[in-house]
Amino acid sequence: MAIWLPDLEGRSGPKYLQIVEAMAEDVASGRLATGTQLPPHRELAYQLDVSANTTSRAYAEAVRRALLRGEVGRGTFVRSIDDSVPHEKPNTLHRPQTGPVDLSRNLPFPGFAEPHVRRILNEISGGSGLHSLLDYQAEAELEAHTNAGLKWLEKCGVEARREEIVATMGAQHGLLCVLTSILSPGDLLLTEQLTYTPICAIAERLGLHTRQVDMDTAGVIPDSFEEQCRTSKPRAFYLTPTLQAPTTVTLSDTRRQSIAEIANRYGVIIIEDDVFGPLKTDRPETIAMRAPDHTVYVTSLSKAVAPGLRVGFLRAPERLMPGVRQAINLSVWMTPPLMLEVAARLIVDGLAGELATRQRTLAAKRQALARSILGDVEFASDINGLHIWLPLFNDLRADVFRAQCAQQGVLVSEARSFSAQPDGVPEAIRICLSHEPNEMRLKQALQKVADLIKAPSSSYMLSI
Repeated sequence: MAIWLPDLEGRSGPKYLQIVEAMAEDVASGRLATGTQLPPHRELAYQLDVSANTTSRAYAEAVRRALLRGEVGRGTFVRSIDDSVPHEKPNTLHRPQTGPVDLSRNLPFPGFAEPHVRRILNEISGGSGLHSLLDYQAEAELEAHTNAGLKWLEKCGVEARREEIVATMGAQHGLLCVLTSILSPGDLLLTEQLTYTPICAIAERLGLHTRQVDMDTAGVIPDSFEEQCRTSKPRAFYLTPTLQAPTTVTLSDTRRQSIAEIANRYGVIIIEDDVFGPLKTDRPETIAMRAPDHTVYVTSLSKAVAPGLRVGFLRAPERLMPGVRQAINLSVWMTPPLMLEVAARLIVDGLAGELATRQRTLAAKRQALARSILGDVEFASDINGLHIWLPLFNDLRADVFRAQCAQQGVLVSEARSFSAQPDGVPEAIRICLSHEPNEMRLKQALQKVADLIKAPSSSYMLSI
């Protein structure tokens, strides 16, 4: 019997999404009937001449879209409309008070900033400057916003000149603009072995090659970075040295210094993603201050103040700034002045710092809650962090454990979703503690995770 193969001709975008789109069309047309067993993802990868990680991501996305279901020991099958798992729904950024408890989203608690933002918006609406904030503005007209950006960077431990910084619509937008401006199709981008998932998708869309730098329990390994520099000639290295997602690691002072020295020696651009930096009170000095001529520093207010306030700041060597500014102009023309005004007032008034402190307080409280419920279960965490990293032992598989959690109404992320390559991925899951606003629901979800992790391995059979 011939195996199903997707028709990818004429499709564009990331390869794994092309596979999912072809699958959805074949399900809708009846070519893929309910109950049809799909080939193992490695077999499909071989037939399509793509990486196993590509087909694994495609299957995971198809499960998320309720196109497929998995049965442990049997395989992956086309799911019928009525053949749904009550608790495994496509997760979104919303925070519903019913249904699955979403511990897969690494977002801060949203409520702290609301009264301050409400007041600021009232002040703006009653003042005389609203008209100009609703019009196109050149960067030179936003001097107060630039000053606020300099102040926020200073709070993050980064000194910068006015000509070295620019505002963005959050850190992810900043990263897109950096990759667009400093790399060309075919260039090699290094990432940590486990990394921020959208980076891989952006790189694929831009035609970049990616390769991973090895990690251990202390984070990215400088010797591995140097080996890649010596043998592969990378253009840039993207990493998150503070409260790394997903592993929670904050890179030591020694390793940061080594990475800075290697970047200087080989002329590699470091892209330092420091979105969690404002939450970490005792972090070492940034890489940007150790290798300022070879580091692009990206941060935002999203993790420390409010996720919906899409304002970030980017600091880059002056020689790279024309390309970065052009990329921002091409993508959004300008960061919305109204949102910049709100962010600037929060920063200048000291409220942004206070809100970051409240996020840290909540993080510490929820880290203690997780520790009390998980008990003697081994996991990595940081008192200032919004998530924990839970390695699985006793031959437990992360994909099976994730699905078992979903059946219990708890959504978590597995390690494979943070890796661009299938080899060497640990069996582990990430659990986010701040996305769920209701503490009682969080307690119940963590207790279910604890019960599952401590259950005999025979209980990990899926009933999907």
